[in-house]
Amino acid sequence: MTNHLSVSEHVRDVICQCGQSIYALKVLRSHGLCESALRDVYRAVVIAKLLYASPAWWGYASTPDKQRIEAFIRRGVRLRLYGMGDTAQQLAEDADDRRFKGVRDNEHHVLHHLFPDITSHR
Repeated sequence: MTNHLSVSEHVRDVICQCGQSIYALKVLRSHGLCESALRDVYRAVVIAKLLYASPAWWGYASTPDKQRIEAFIRRGVRLRLYGMGDTAQQLAEDADDRRFKGVRDNEHHVLHHLFPDITSHR
């Protein structure tokens, strides 16, 4: 039997885990951790967890799932843990672009050989 989660189940589970991380950040704030460190931890833990492997699943996520992720990011903004500006959609697209460029620009990457040869137009 395989343990295969749907995208909606994945989003639900990750948001639950990130909620626990938010609680931990609130505790750290109450113990005096500076705001810049809290923001760094939020980005490194919560944003990274929310969008982990997003190039693989973002396109399969439903609109309500994407809205739940957006709402969670806005929660971080309200708590002054994350700056306004980047939406989940933008963050997912940036991750996808970084992955694509990483494969394209690294000739030793296992997928690099799948790219067509570069042609120059004069």
